[in-house]
Amino acid sequence: MKLGTVIGRVTFSKMEPSLIGGRFLLVSPFGREQYAAGLKAPVTLSKEPSPVVYDDIGGGVGQVIGYEEGREAAQPFAKPTPVDAINVALVDEVFYQPWQG
Repeated sequence: MKLGTVIGRVTFSKMEPSLIGGRFLLVSPFGREQYAAGLKAPVTLSKEPSPVVYDDIGGGVGQVIGYEEGREAAQPFAKPTPVDAINVALVDEVFYQPWQG
């Protein structure tokens, strides 16, 4: 699972029937700096590409979410579904203590 901050929403004019009821979020993945700064720090845009994440649990802009990518993203669906990333958690707190060794 990866963490990221929702920085926007994506709207489609047509959608795959199996995805109706959810929405798509644009996510800035966490980098080392964001983990060190914590959730209270202002959102910093990652240098990594921003994935579009399918969401049916209610993530919103500015919220930190946990998401899965790849094959695991399609596992919650009964039939094969064309999805590459899915929101699996709404994050309340992050405790980060880097190794000092």
